[in-house]
Amino acid sequence: MTYSTINLDIADQIATITLNRPERLNACSLDMADEISDALDRLEDARVLVITGAGRAFCSGADLAARSDRPVTGGQGSYIALTEKYNPMIVKLLRLNIPVITAVNGPAAGVGCSIGLVGDFVLAGKSGYFLQAFVNIGLVPDGGSTWMLPRLVGKARATQMMMLGEKIFGEQAEDWGLIYKCVADEALVEETKALATRLATGPTLAYATMRKNILTSLEHGLADTLQAEAEGQRIAGSSADAREGGIAFLQKRKAEFKGA
Repeated sequence: MTYSTINLDIADQIATITLNRPERLNACSLDMADEISDALDRLEDARVLVITGAGRAFCSGADLAARSDRPVTGGQGSYIALTEKYNPMIVKLLRLNIPVITAVNGPAAGVGCSIGLVGDFVLAGKSGYFLQAFVNIGLVPDGGSTWMLPRLVGKARATQMMMLGEKIFGEQAEDWGLIYKCVADEALVEETKALATRLATGPTLAYATMRKNILTSLEHGLADTLQAEAEGQRIAGSSADAREGGIAFLQKRKAEFKGA
């Protein structure tokens, strides 16, 4: 498939989705949501996914101008766009079976904030920021923000972000535990590549199970989480990577994982 709003590149088992509407600060149109969802189905050869933005922004939010051209507008139009486009995209990202890195190279606002925070590892440049901009235009957070933010930073700080609509820059985001790491702007690409390379050579099946079990722990109670861990250990423990890991440990060498 040829994409008009994103770029998809897969090299050395690292997939990179670049949001590519720099003239609109990579605002996420309905077409972009469709293209991201499609790209997520084409990652068979990848063992890690990186998401970043072209130009000076990560993603400035949903494309309100594009949405206004649709036959249904206003609140009902937003409801349709969320339930049919944006929400399925977020769920697909959360349930992907490979690790996800988001490299936030500028503003991550609105649904762009949700996309930015969906990563297992969120890296941000010092000038990158996270913004729940909805309150500034009389709307409410969406794209899973109401679910993610309290779990990441607690109710008080989540409420601050949502109700005050203030920018949370990279260093503050790291200090809060909102993201994995803040780096110098000029180091973002290199740091992201190094982390992606490390994950692409790791135990991919185990990573997939970890992602699934973390979601289980966030959505369910202790008993369900314990059962998910046991099931996950049965699957991972039967993998070729687990056998290689055990042999490498006994031989006192670094394991060479193949992702199976």
